[in-house]
Amino acid sequence: MNYNQVQEAATFIEKQLDNKPSVGLILGSGLGVLAEEIQNPTTIPYDAIPHFPVSTVEGHKGQLVLGELEGKQVIAMQGRFHFYEGYAMEQVTFPVRVMKQLGVEHLFVTNAAGGINERFQAGDLMLITDHINNMGTNPLIGPNEENIGARFPDMSEAYNKGLINHAKQCANELALKVQEGVYVGNTGPSYETGAEVRMLRTLGGDAVGMSTVPEVIIANHAGLKVLGISCISNMAAGILDQPLSHDEVMETTEKVREDFLRFVKKIIQTLPQ
Repeated sequence: MNYNQVQEAATFIEKQLDNKPSVGLILGSGLGVLAEEIQNPTTIPYDAIPHFPVSTVEGHKGQLVLGELEGKQVIAMQGRFHFYEGYAMEQVTFPVRVMKQLGVEHLFVTNAAGGINERFQAGDLMLITDHINNMGTNPLIGPNEENIGARFPDMSEAYNKGLINHAKQCANELALKVQEGVYVGNTGPSYETGAEVRMLRTLGGDAVGMSTVPEVIIANHAGLKVLGISCISNMAAGILDQPLSHDEVMETTEKVREDFLRFVKKIIQTLPQ
């Protein structure tokens, strides 16, 4: 990791801000609509920020939106970067490093995921309790920056238990049913086969996607408190007798938009300091 590049990107962003953000948001496929709720927004396209990659996937706008959301100063990634786009892990996770440099303490990661748990259905929201890194690599491979985090960071509470309990309380107050489960990170970009889905279920996975895990590893390395939310956009291969498509993912996230917005805004509004 090139720490100088992180500092250059953070300095560029800071010059356009009045207040430091305390909450970072990574918004997955079809979930970028949350950024449109931010008040007094400052919008910065990724291609304007030094050393930032550019998002190439449909449903990912490719810009940072900074401002106020439910009384908190936030920085939102309206679209993320994926390993399958051909980026190195260092590039995929670069924005998390920059958020830390800007003063972010809480990171909310969201994604669209395929349901592995047969009790789930398309449209469910799932709080991520843990993850399985099935990507065959790790974003911390290489020299370690000791001033950022330990060489061997603890991942026993990768998703902060206090934040999970807070989110569950918010769901109860909103009378919103949310699932809980383990997210499996695969590289993609092909969807899983039926056999792979059965394997992942046997290993303890409840949902599967192509993102999130690298960012969460880096966030834990940097000492950020993480909350993860998956939108179960479809049931994974072999559960329903139908092919999978990105169009279906986008349609489902559109349907759950209002619940997703209410849920995340409530969590942020009542976020423990």
